[in-house]
Amino acid sequence: MTFTPPNAGRARRGLLTDYGGVLTTSVFESFHAFERAEGLERGASVRLLRDDARAGRLLAGMETGATAAAAFEAEIGAMLGVSPGGLLSRMFAATRPQPEMIDAVRAARRAGVRTALLSNSWGEGGYPEASFAQLFDAVVISGRVGLRKPDPAIYRLAADRLGLEPGDCVFVDDLPGNLQPAERLGMAVILHREPAGTLAALGRLLGLDLTPGRAGAGAGTRADPDQPR
Repeated sequence: MTFTPPNAGRARRGLLTDYGGVLTTSVFESFHAFERAEGLERGASVRLLRDDARAGRLLAGMETGATAAAAFEAEIGAMLGVSPGGLLSRMFAATRPQPEMIDAVRAARRAGVRTALLSNSWGEGGYPEASFAQLFDAVVISGRVGLRKPDPAIYRLAADRLGLEPGDCVFVDDLPGNLQPAERLGMAVILHREPAGTLAALGRLLGLDLTPGRAGAGAGTRADPDQPR
C-alpha cells in the first residue's frame, strides 16, 4: 500500500523506516517459530499482546521505557506458560537482516536523502547499532525517547531530527496502525510486505533508482524525470 498526499509532485527528501519486519524478516514469522518451539498454539503470543489488557499495558510500558525488559519477560512468560529467561531473545530469534531493504536505505542516503530509523523497542538489545552510522542521519528508538508509535509526537520528533517537515518524508512500516498517524501528518507511507513492492514504491516517491543488486553502481541515482515513475 502506498498513500501519496497532495504534495506528491516532487521527490521526498526524507526516509523514515521501521526496523523489525522492514529491515529484518517478518517479526510475526519469528513469533510463530517461537510458538512452535515452545509448544504453543500458532498466534498465541500476538493474541495475548493484542487482546489482554494487562499484557498490552506491559508492552506499552516496555516500548516507552517505563517497564524493564525483565519485568515484561516475567509476566508475559507466566501468561504464556513458558520460561521467562531470555523470552525476548527467543521470540525474535528467527528474524534475519533484510539485505535488499538495508541496501536501499544506504543507497538513498548516499543520494542525499535524509534517513532515520523510527522503531518501537522491545528492550535495549536486538539492534545492530554498529551499522547505524552508515545508514541513518537520526535514530529514534521509542524506549529512549519515552514515546512510541502510533503517537503522532514520535513521527514529528523523527522528522525534526532530520531537519525536515513531515510532508517532506516517506515512512515505511509493516503495521497499518503505525502508518495512519504519519499519513495524517502529511507523510507518504508505504505498508511493507516484501522488498520488491516496497522498493518500487520507495523509488517513485524518492525519485531514485533503488533496483536491488545495484548498490555498487548506480543504485540511488535520481530517476530519469522523462521516464514514468
